[in-house]
Order: sequence, then C-alpha cells, then structure tokens
Amino acid sequence: MTLFMKKSVMMTVILLFFTFTPEFGHAASNDTISKIDQFIKEQQTTSKIPGISVIIVNKGETVYQRGFGFADTKTKTPVTSDTLFELGSTSKAFTGLAILQLEKQGLLKRSDDVRKYIPWLSLAYKGEDRAVTIQQLLSHTSGIPSNSITQIPESTADNALELTVKTLLDQSLNRQPGSSFEYATINYDVLGLVIEQVAKQPFDQYIQQKILQPVGMNQSFVGTHQVHSTHMASGYKIGLMREQRYIPPIYRGNIPAGYIISNANDIARWLKLQLGNSDIYSISNNLIQESHTPDLTVEPFDTNTYYANGWAVKKDTKSYIYHAGENPTFSSYFIMQPDEQIGVAILANMNTSSTTAIGQGVMDLWEGKTIDMQHISSYQKLDKIVTIICAIIIAISIIFCYLFVQNIRSLYKKQRIMAKLNYKKILLLSAHIILVATMLTAIFITPNTVLGGLNWTFIKVWAPTSITLLLYSSISASLLYLLLGFMMIGTKRKN
Repeated sequence: MTLFMKKSVMMTVILLFFTFTPEFGHAASNDTISKIDQFIKEQQTTSKIPGISVIIVNKGETVYQRGFGFADTKTKTPVTSDTLFELGSTSKAFTGLAILQLEKQGLLKRSDDVRKYIPWLSLAYKGEDRAVTIQQLLSHTSGIPSNSITQIPESTADNALELTVKTLLDQSLNRQPGSSFEYATINYDVLGLVIEQVAKQPFDQYIQQKILQPVGMNQSFVGTHQVHSTHMASGYKIGLMREQRYIPPIYRGNIPAGYIISNANDIARWLKLQLGNSDIYSISNNLIQESHTPDLTVEPFDTNTYYANGWAVKKDTKSYIYHAGENPTFSSYFIMQPDEQIGVAILANMNTSSTTAIGQGVMDLWEGKTIDMQHISSYQKLDKIVTIICAIIIAISIIFCYLFVQNIRSLYKKQRIMAKLNYKKILLLSAHIILVATMLTAIFITPNTVLGGLNWTFIKVWAPTSITLLLYSSISASLLYLLLGFMMIGTKRKN
C-alpha cells in the first residue's frame, strides 16, 4: 500500500469517526427525550392533569421545552411556551431573593425583629410576646402554625396583604421561634409586607421592577390582578375521578407566598439565573448562592434536607435544590442539580402532587437513572373513595325520597292518618331529632377536630370537588332521614 493510499485510508477513517460520533450522541439524546415524553404522557393520563409545561435547562441552555395537553379543555387550547400558570409556593423564592436584595442594599438585616418594620405585629407563645426575626420567617422557624393558611382572607383590595398579616394577631405561635421547622405559607406574606415597608412601594411593583424585569421575565406577573393576557391557562381540580374546572376565590394578600404567574419561556430564564448565569442577568450570582444557603440551626425537615430562602436544599451524594408549589387549581415543581448545572421545571393547571412526581422523574431520566413509578396523588385516592361514598349516600337519599313520597301518597289516599302523640312517640321523636342533630354536628365539626383546625370554607376551595358534593349530599340525606322519621312516627296505617 502506497503512502498516499495509507493517508487516504486514515483520512477516511477519521472522517467517518467524526461523521458518526455526533449521530451516536444525538441518538442517545433522542432516546432520553423519548423516555421523558412517554413518562410525562403516562403520568398526565394517570393524574388527569389537563395541561402541563415542562422545561429542562442544562449548562445555560434550554434543552427541552414542551407543552402537553390543554390550557383550556373546553376550547381545546393547547399548552404552549407562552401559556401562563400560577406558580404556587415556588413563588416564595422570588420573595426570598427580594429580602436578600434589600439586605445587600443595607435597608434591613435578616437578624432584625420583624416588629422593626411592622411595629403592630405582636406574636405570642404561651401568652408571652416573642421576637420573631426576618430569618426565622424565611426559614419557616417563626413558630407560626401551618394551619394559619385557613385564616387568609379572600380579598381583592389594595391593602389585602396587610389584612392577611393582621390575621396573625388573633393566632398564637405553636412553638418557640427558632426552635424547629414548620412550614407556614403566611411567613412569606409577612415578608412581603416587610418589603413594602422597606421599599416604600407595593410588593407587586417591587418584584416586577427589581426581580422580573432584570431577569428578562417580561411575560410574568405578580398576582392575578396584573394579568391581562389571553395566554392564561384555566385552572382545574380533581373531582368525581376527572378534571373539573374551578374558579377559586382571589387571595391578593397571599401573593408573596404563592401567586407569581409565569410561563415556560420565563421559567427557563429563572432556572438559568439560579444555576449561575450571572453574566447574562443583573442579579449577582453571590446573591443567588446566598438564597440557596440553608438554615442549619434546626433539625432537617426531611432526610438531609433543610430549608433556605424559598428553596429546599438536600445534601446527599448529590446536592439538589427544589421546591413544590400548589394553589387551589395550579401546581408547579422546580428542581436543580447545581454541580451538573441541570434544572427542571413543571407547570400544571391542576392542584396535584403528581406535578412533583413528574419533576422528580424527569430529573432522574435526564441523569440516566431508571425509574419505575406510577404516581397516584393523595387527592386522587381521596377523590375515588369520596366519589364512591357519595354514590352510596345519593342512592340512600333516593330511597328516603321514594319512601317519603310513598307516605305522602298514602296520606293523600287516606291509607295513612295522623297518629296521636303519646309518651312513647314523643320519646321516639326526641331520639330521632337528637340523632340527626348529632349527625349534622359531626359533619360540621369534623374538619376542625380531626384535620387540625381546618374549616369547610378552606376545604371546599382546596380539596377535590367531590368533597363538596359529599358535604351537601350528607346534609341532604340527614334532612331527608329527619323528614322520613317524622312521617313514620307521626302517622300510622289506617285500620
């Protein structure tokens, strides 16, 4: 073989190598993307989520951005990268970052007592006033109980944030501030009011001007009152084993804790900022890293997992930074692996923990892990049980109705007549009334006594729609039973 031929063969081999090597890598990437697509579609079908938006960023690039299903099932509007979703509690990271901004400017300290900025906010533990710091609010170690969420008022007023924070004046702390972790969403509403006092402007304006605009999140909003867009997704809840359109009350005072409105385009920018692309954005990487620094002064709230400033931080063989968000009709989940510069975000127009399961599964698949997971959310399980119970109660109610109508017809046809009341019948009527009254009382007090201080107003907003049906069908069945009992005791067959 001549030298020329040898060189030609070598060049051919080299060219073939470089020609086919990218194809091999591309095929592997396609295989991963195919698995992710299939996984999301399977989970969407199982969970009944109408619409999902998924974003993956890797080393500063958006490597996956897709919509699944519908932003509105009635109009069959598909989810796109422009579709807007409520973020829920993943909004807390925006509020946490704003606090760190103000501290960097020397306008506050995280070690400050919150009363330095909200003098009237007196918080007591075991009857004695306690100092609660801004850091304790950020870390959910303030002692404010988690069920304080049930007291957040429905409001569209400009002072809704102040009204929300004032509900704490009628509630006691349930632990010594700084002693342990307990997640309470209203902590971040208090921080939102601190931001207003320090920045001397409304919270929504501050976040828009100092966080969203610098990051380039120009399609995002702070609160539903700001949204004037045809791209807003409709919200849904699970109910009667399918998605149900639902329009919840407006909680404008809860914006700092849960009501940033955003889409896939802007969340990709948010993830890139969190993963260190400070050369693109005006918010310093040091500030971002500080927002990821967990509070290690208390025990972890989960295995090797501590809370930071709107983020959960898990330190294991690999570090993960994540947070879930749930509103009455929307949910989200953000998870990042900072060492590999990977970020995943899931946005959905249904309140479900399946959003978290999808996010964790997508991260695992992108990292090359094998997953075997068919997640069914707790709300779905509850909805299935409640739907069956409702069917039974409604069937019983129909029987009661039939018997009652039959007795009315018998009275009309003189087949039954009014019975004279005697001691025995009075006793029976009294027992019957007491039984029904006990049933109705149990229905109304069960949430407060069994579910840790929840109330029916809160449950009707947050729980599956089948729960509301269960409430009203149980009340109806009890009243029908009462009427039927009156009929049976107060009348008799004509001899």
